Amino acid sequence: MKNFELFLTLMGIPIFYVKIGLGFLFSFFITFYSIPTIIKISKRKNLMDEPGIRSSHLRRIPNLGGIAVFYSIGICASIFAYELFDLYKFLFASLIILLYIGVMDDIVVMRAYKKLVAQVVVSSIIVIGSDIRIRSLFGILGIYELEYFISVFFSIITFIILINAFNLIDGIDGLAGGYSVICSALFGVSYYRLGEYNYPLVVFSVIIIGAVLAFLYYNLSNERANKIFMGDTGSMLLGFLLAFTSICFIDIFIDKDLPNVPRYHLQSAPVVAVAILILPIVDTLNVIVIRLYNKKSPFEADKNHIHHKLLKLNLTHRRASFYIILYYVMIVAIAYFLRHININILLVIILILGFLGAYLPNFIYVFKNKKSNN
Repeated sequence: MKNFELFLTLMGIPIFYVKIGLGFLFSFFITFYSIPTIIKISKRKNLMDEPGIRSSHLRRIPNLGGIAVFYSIGICASIFAYELFDLYKFLFASLIILLYIGVMDDIVVMRAYKKLVAQVVVSSIIVIGSDIRIRSLFGILGIYELEYFISVFFSIITFIILINAFNLIDGIDGLAGGYSVICSALFGVSYYRLGEYNYPLVVFSVIIIGAVLAFLYYNLSNERANKIFMGDTGSMLLGFLLAFTSICFIDIFIDKDLPNVPRYHLQSAPVVAVAILILPIVDTLNVIVIRLYNKKSPFEADKNHIHHKLLKLNLTHRRASFYIILYYVMIVAIAYFLRHININILLVIILILGFLGAYLPNFIYVFKNKKSNN
């Protein structure tokens, strides 16, 4: 790869943009051409997702699409964003463990505590081994720099929450995948604007976008023969990667004594990251609160997720996903335009808007019922 970069340099071709283009194309087509084979094997071996209490589908669908996404990201990131694996030695190992746990759960359904143990191990490896952690809260609740052990604990919890949060929003066609594309695009653009030191993360974000877009082609297909879900393999992988990119994003704005690295500071960086990931955060918190209020286990499946509420309004999966993503992208836009106000005020605004989006479907449903009864 380095010889190829030298050749491009001699030809006067910007290496970064070549990596962007090839990374996107290869990640897209690897996923695109892998999925039909996975669908065929899934049907032949009867590796299908069975409709259940949380399901929004009525028939058996292959659910190993996450394997193709991992396959594509693993290959393309190793080629076009290899600097990340040099810098973060345990990143690829973490992805491999998640792949194994995800596939096991999609095929035989693992017990919740086993998945949690695996997630703790993966999160600990990346946080402690690669030093990917939240070092400061930038003044949220008056807290700034975190002590090392508190930082490690808080970062591990953050990884675990986001891994499971993305798993929970993966309930209708296009939602988890579409939201992952938006999040990756927002982080990618942010990395690009923050300088060439962050270019490997830009390429990495583009590779994720390419792989997920190819998956969405099949996930949103109207043809039953082509339809596939990402399963726990895909949702856990994307949750982990977006937790990784969000923590890297926050870390950029912390002053470091690194040579030849520009220094940036945005006081509201953690809240902007929260705004980008607001959908899985709010949806998970909302569901847990409802379950605890009803004296049920936080891990008990139900249909209190935002996407379930929109389906109750007789929306299709595509429309429900589109409306949810559109609303929460609006919150990101608000966070961006208000990014220079007090960080605590901004956090309150973002959380209020986030939870408002979770309950808007309820208000609409009640209004429609009252209107139809009058």
